[in-house]
Amino acid sequence: MSEMADAIRALSAEKGISEDSIRQTIENMIKAAYKRTYGTADNCIVTFNDDMTDVSVYSRKVVVDGVYDPSQEIELEEALKLSSEAEEGDEIDILVDPRDFARSAVTTGKQTAHQALNESFKDNLYNEYKDKIGTEAIVGYYQREYNGSIYVNLGKVEGVLPAKFQSPRETYEKNDRIKALIYDIKRTNTGIQLVLSRTDPRLVERLVETEVPEIGEQHIVGIHKVVREAGYRTKIAVYSNKIDVDPVGACVGLKGVRIQAVIRELEGEKIDVLRYDEDPHEFIKNALSPAEVKRVVILDRDKKEALAIVADSQFSLAIGKQGQNVRLANKLCDWAIDVKTEEQAADMDLTEVDSRKAAETLFNDQTPSEESYEEVSSVSQLPGVDPRVAELLKAAGLDDIEQFVEAVNDGRAAAIEGITQADIDAIEKIINESVQFEEESADSSVEEEEEYFCPECGEKITLDMKRCPKCGVELVFEEE
Repeated sequence: MSEMADAIRALSAEKGISEDSIRQTIENMIKAAYKRTYGTADNCIVTFNDDMTDVSVYSRKVVVDGVYDPSQEIELEEALKLSSEAEEGDEIDILVDPRDFARSAVTTGKQTAHQALNESFKDNLYNEYKDKIGTEAIVGYYQREYNGSIYVNLGKVEGVLPAKFQSPRETYEKNDRIKALIYDIKRTNTGIQLVLSRTDPRLVERLVETEVPEIGEQHIVGIHKVVREAGYRTKIAVYSNKIDVDPVGACVGLKGVRIQAVIRELEGEKIDVLRYDEDPHEFIKNALSPAEVKRVVILDRDKKEALAIVADSQFSLAIGKQGQNVRLANKLCDWAIDVKTEEQAADMDLTEVDSRKAAETLFNDQTPSEESYEEVSSVSQLPGVDPRVAELLKAAGLDDIEQFVEAVNDGRAAAIEGITQADIDAIEKIINESVQFEEESADSSVEEEEEYFCPECGEKITLDMKRCPKCGVELVFEEE
């Protein structure tokens, strides 16, 4: 019977099913055949030896004087032949030869075992892949196409790539390699089927993580968000956990070698890698790349509406083909972005919009709510500041508003090359109109309540007393 043990181990290795599960399946198979032969399996006992080289089947019967149910009972006279100590009411295990089972019973047992092994195999596969949904890409090979869906050979399981999850720029032939995201998992009559996707933005995330060790292994660079119109363009916003690491450069790689590997996997789909910034002004500028944005105006912070102003030559680039670039930027930033040229923006009173929004939303005299409060510390964040002047101040280390004010007072600001007195006056005007500096409270600023004492007896008195409570002298208070 060593063949049985070998078969169990081989089945365990091939199907990934534990030996205990296979042993339980064999036991259920034998009991199914026993039940088919004798009408019940309640008294069927199946035992394996330690190395699973042998299996024994017993029928447990009750010793009685006068058998009513032969499948459950045994005559005392017969029991004494098996055990001289048998008594009426005892239970005795009688060895059963499986070859005595009816042929139909054996067939039933085999079907039961086959079904149980298949279900166990399905359960194992389901548990293996369910945690990989949306988080892992898998490689397979084109098998066949049916009703627009492509069926992929993944080895242990079958994959299906529905037409709606196929990139419009990709075509496949038999045995072509296909790398796709595990989108979902289904149980079918034939087994487990993985639903795959080549259009999901998370596929791009997995591909970038594979190519950029700073993301996948070292966790120095992180992906903020990926938006995509599959087959045409993808935008990826990245950030760095270390100040000395450029997240965009890490993702693009030397001479673009890293991002080109991702582009090749996506059959030439365009990919924009840009820096994530918590400041919506900067993030919107970055999101509209490759267009150069002159200025971003927040129209309504609560509704997340913004205006991006670009040069005439950059307008079509900012909008993109059929509005694709600005549409992806909207999704990436989660803002409604309107793009205008400088000439179009000149007809709008943006200075009033900037100042009013800044005064109402950012620098309100009243205590703002947690949702609307925003602390602004740099000149570049002020509404209406010339980006050129802001960059010069930043390069000179005077981007901080308080440092700028100090530099104006001591003459350092006027000494910066490229900045005129008119530029300084314009920024001071914006600060005076829009910025309210927070005053630091100190314990010394809290006035202590003044104490008064009776001039006759020294007893402590208060301003509302007419006479001293101790000596009775009349009190008169005069304001100095």
